[in-house]
Amino acid sequence: MLAKSGFERRPGKGSHQVWSHPRLARRIVIARKDGDDAPPYLEKQVEEALRQLEEMEGTEE
Repeated sequence: MLAKSGFERRPGKGSHQVWSHPRLARRIVIARKDGDDAPPYLEKQVEEALRQLEEMEGTEE
């Protein structure tokens, strides 16, 4: 989902992954392995970041 939205992944320590987008200042840190359920706070962070990107695209038109 993040990769399809233009986020880039870089490895972190252990099972951590750091996702960043060139148009957003904040990063999203995922401390789980693929396939694990995401905790609610992480789901909210991802939803908020995707919403911000949608808003940015809407103002460019």
